[in-house]
Amino acid sequence: MGQELCSISQIGSRRVIWLMGVMFAMILAFQCFELSFGYSLFSLFSVGKVIVNEEGSSSSSPVDDPISKTGLVAESPLADGINSTASNHSYDRANQPSSSGDLIEPVGNSTINMQGNNRSFDGKDDSLRNDSIGYNNHSSNNFAAPPAVPPTSSSLMIVGNTSSVATNASSPNSSLGSNAPDTSDKLKTSVEEKDEKNTSDKNEKTEPLHGDHGIGKNKTVSEKKQVPKDPSSGIYTISDMDSLLFETRSSNRPIVPRWPSATDQEVLQAKLLIENAPGIDNDPILYSPLFRNVSVFKRSYELMEKTLKVYIYAEGERPIFHQGPLQGIYASEGWFMKILESNKRFVTKDPKKAHLFYLPFSSRQLEDTLYVRDSHSFTNLIQHLKNYLDLIAAKYPSWNRTEGADHFIAACHDWAPAETRKYMAKCIRALCNSDVKEGFVFGKDVSLPETSVRVARNPLKDVGGNPASKRPILAFFAGRMHGNLRSILVKYWEGKDPDMKISGPMPKVKGKGKKGGGKNYLWHMKNSKYCICAKGYEVNSPRVVESIMYECVPVIISDNFVPPLFGVLNWESFAVFVAEKEIPNLKKILTSIPEKRYREMQMRVKKVQPHFLWHSKPQKYDLFHMILHSIWYNRLYQITPNL
Repeated sequence: MGQELCSISQIGSRRVIWLMGVMFAMILAFQCFELSFGYSLFSLFSVGKVIVNEEGSSSSSPVDDPISKTGLVAESPLADGINSTASNHSYDRANQPSSSGDLIEPVGNSTINMQGNNRSFDGKDDSLRNDSIGYNNHSSNNFAAPPAVPPTSSSLMIVGNTSSVATNASSPNSSLGSNAPDTSDKLKTSVEEKDEKNTSDKNEKTEPLHGDHGIGKNKTVSEKKQVPKDPSSGIYTISDMDSLLFETRSSNRPIVPRWPSATDQEVLQAKLLIENAPGIDNDPILYSPLFRNVSVFKRSYELMEKTLKVYIYAEGERPIFHQGPLQGIYASEGWFMKILESNKRFVTKDPKKAHLFYLPFSSRQLEDTLYVRDSHSFTNLIQHLKNYLDLIAAKYPSWNRTEGADHFIAACHDWAPAETRKYMAKCIRALCNSDVKEGFVFGKDVSLPETSVRVARNPLKDVGGNPASKRPILAFFAGRMHGNLRSILVKYWEGKDPDMKISGPMPKVKGKGKKGGGKNYLWHMKNSKYCICAKGYEVNSPRVVESIMYECVPVIISDNFVPPLFGVLNWESFAVFVAEKEIPNLKKILTSIPEKRYREMQMRVKKVQPHFLWHSKPQKYDLFHMILHSIWYNRLYQITPNL
């Protein structure tokens, strides 16, 4: 009896083993067809990295061997504690949960599914940029868009046609950042150029380097990096930007705060009311053609006046914090700060009642105070801001609740995008240097108008210009040769055509006449049909707003420049955009514009002018309110309530 039981047991064991073997073989066969690249055993058992090289082979990759990581990296979901590398860029754990959700990005003929988790991009590689998606014309649905959500993923799952993934991962068109410009070299050049610009533009002295004012670090703020997408040409046209703005609405994945707040519900209610705004036929103040959607704008503005509360952090020492320039080309950040800090309507002393949190630093003062002249480095400037954020994160729960998504800055210095890219990536950044290629995120960031205030006591001095019928000059530009584009412009047109008044710096004329006392430049702007706004070292230029102030139609020559208040205004209704490569055809382009169309644009420039003016006492729909509204509107799409 015992032998029979033993025999039966052995037969049963063999059957079980046989069945397990068959099942295992079926699993292997199934995964050979279904798993990426068919590496079944590796996919089942590896908890490390899988590197897909250009030949399609894979191997386990040590974390500390970046040289071997030449291709696209796929990470097993089990490998939660190991860093990975993609296209020679490294990813680093952020220690902060991401709620960006899943983001699908094309890579050649394949697709990469980036699932939100506890990961952010490593801040060591400046060539990684904030991602942006989308494009559109001025329809009623594209008034402004929520942001292209930054990809903060811990795993990459490759699906689709994998035969071309390895090649595309190292090609210039890879969307994982290999096509992004080398920011570290560009920023170094920018610093060198800025040394010259500071001397030639303002003749101001840079103060000696100061310390960090004793700001402590109890809790640290993690770095965030994002990857850009480039069009095939590498240049975003104004139409491309319109579409980006529209498409980000459908792809928006707002952040879920770590804990709920009543203010989130108030913002959600405002968002619903704005999306169902009643149509406006005729408004006595707002001129409809200037706006993407005047009905949505007006409803949003009204709700901002009724609802919005801003908390301003008191921390931070002058002159970097709570003090900004009120004169010169960086005046926008100073005027905005001055007016907001003295405003009783929008500012609250209770952070629990705030819908937005203002980080009141001046990017101009940061450079002027801490930058070591000729050092060609602003690492200490970035560290100073990080120390400040660490102080805020340690003292207030507001930053950690949203990782800064309901915080904002207003910065006009050329270096501001680079200085804030690491630690303020989720903040709403109002930037004068609004360059798509430098990480500007549509629907989140705001293009801050760069205003050149000549007299701080009277920011409206010299505003106005001649009517369209009394502007004998076709096109005008005069300025220093900052950057390469202006040299090209002057080379093609200086002294070549009497209709094209284009030159280098314009000398001041002595006397007190129309062209005297330093007014030669202003006289030309007030007497020209078109004012050329050619970029300098960076994409932005104060000439854009100057043209509007002097009622001259702006001609913007600056590829990848996001025009001021882009989420609200229909720029093509009152400005001309010319690609940089079309400089030789500039006169042909301008003379091809019918006179009727020119007069219409010039009339619209006059009508949009009030939205670009600073007032010592802010007025409805003026520049202060337009900037604040753009920040408010983008805030509506940054966060979804934690229910």
